[in-house]
Amino acid sequence: PSANIIEKPEGFELEIAAPGLKKEDFNINLENSVLTISSEMEDEKREEGKNYTRKEFYYGSFSRSFTLPKSVDTNRIKAEYDEGILKIDLPKREEAKLEDKKEIKIS
Repeated sequence: PSANIIEKPEGFELEIAAPGLKKEDFNINLENSVLTISSEMEDEKREEGKNYTRKEFYYGSFSRSFTLPKSVDTNRIKAEYDEGILKIDLPKREEAKLEDKKEIKIS
C-alpha cells in the first residue's frame, strides 16, 4: 500500500492507505529503529443458489519497513486506524525539537 510521511515541528506522521481492513489485521513492530507494518488477510465467500454454488478465496499480505531517524521518541509512538487509513504518530524527542531551530551566522 502507498504511504505518506509528513514532517511537522513536533514529529512525523506516517499514513498507510489500507482500505477494507480492521485494526486487528495489522502488525506493527519496532526493532533497531526500523518500524515494520505488516498484514495478512484471508477470506472465503460462498454463494449458493438454485442451480449453482460459488466459492471464492482471497488471500493477501503486505509488509512495509521504515528506518526511523534518531530524533523520534520511540517510547511515545501511537497508531490509529480510521476509514481505511492507518496513521502512526512519531513524536520527536524534546531535544530534537530544539535542534530544529538554529540561527546561522554569516562569517
